[in-house]
Amino acid sequence: MLPWKRLLGPLTALLLAIAATAVPAATAASTAHAATASSLGGWNDYDCEPSAAHPRPVVLVHGTFGNSVDNWLGLAPCLKHRGYCVFSLDYGQLPGVPLLYGLGPIDKSAEQLSAYVDRVLAATGTTEADLVGHSQGGMMPRYYLKFLGGAAKVNALVGIAPSSHGTTLAGLTNLLPFFPGAEDLLTTATPALAQQIVGSDFMTKLNEGGDTVPGVRYTVIATRYDEVVTPYRTQFLSGPNVRNVLVQNLCPLDLSEHALLGLTDRIAFHEVANALDPAHAAPTTCASVLG
Repeated sequence: MLPWKRLLGPLTALLLAIAATAVPAATAASTAHAATASSLGGWNDYDCEPSAAHPRPVVLVHGTFGNSVDNWLGLAPCLKHRGYCVFSLDYGQLPGVPLLYGLGPIDKSAEQLSAYVDRVLAATGTTEADLVGHSQGGMMPRYYLKFLGGAAKVNALVGIAPSSHGTTLAGLTNLLPFFPGAEDLLTTATPALAQQIVGSDFMTKLNEGGDTVPGVRYTVIATRYDEVVTPYRTQFLSGPNVRNVLVQNLCPLDLSEHALLGLTDRIAFHEVANALDPAHAAPTTCASVLG
């Protein structure tokens, strides 16, 4: 075999990993700077007492390659400003991989989410939380709801560009069978990436028997320009108590792709607020970027 051919498998896996990145990889310097942002911004405050207007804490669940701070430098302060008790966790770290999270087996990450929600509920003296997740973080909680008893502790799940039914990465995953060893390498090195491919055993188990569970309200916020979770329509859920939102139907000028939808998009943020407090929802338009 020619030397370049031996590189195709690892190279393909690396390209898939890069393409599946939900947020830019954090450097040690940026993470050190951002580590104080949650306290300065007022979230992850375990002394926070939910108000009568917002009686449930909000738990933010980052995406693949994300972390509990960098993924939420835009949304967390917005929700805190609206009066919510806001929390965020790190999950899915692989041994020997610092700073980057959301890479480990998704079922194990769901167990970490379960323990974290219990911690937040105990600290806030509440019985239910609302979950908001980006990319994998909008999909992984469904495993918690469906298989780990989370439905009894969660009122609403809001997924921003969630990998609800897996992704083809714009067709790139269809090439894996042509590169011997690539899929095995992807599974071994970054289990969560392999599990988010369309047709994986994990995705089959997660969605078998329906997308939703009783007692939880679901909202999906998607963009037609998503280049990571593709086709974008696969992000939408089916079932009772589901609201699927395409941001371009609210503001045709919104050009956000996968990462920006969770990081900076004020149209998406406004829809998150509506999903968390539907009784006081306000119409979302292009002008919502000013809110």
